[in-house]
Amino acid sequence: MDALQLFGLLAVTAMLIRYALEDHRRWFILPFAAACALGSIYGFLQGAWPFGLVEAVWAVVALRRWSVRPPLMA
Repeated sequence: MDALQLFGLLAVTAMLIRYALEDHRRWFILPFAAACALGSIYGFLQGAWPFGLVEAVWAVVALRRWSVRPPLMA
């Protein structure tokens, strides 16, 4: 496994964990967005630009969800 594959594995693992936790607290959505951005970077670096593009969209969607979710909700 080279460094790029390890980076991708860590990014996607972080995405999965943060996605599973984002219903518990509003602040889990922000790290999910960051993990999506890392997944996007991985996709573009690997040459799989459709994956990179989709992950970039997911990052924007997650940022939007974080910004509209009431801060006092769990």
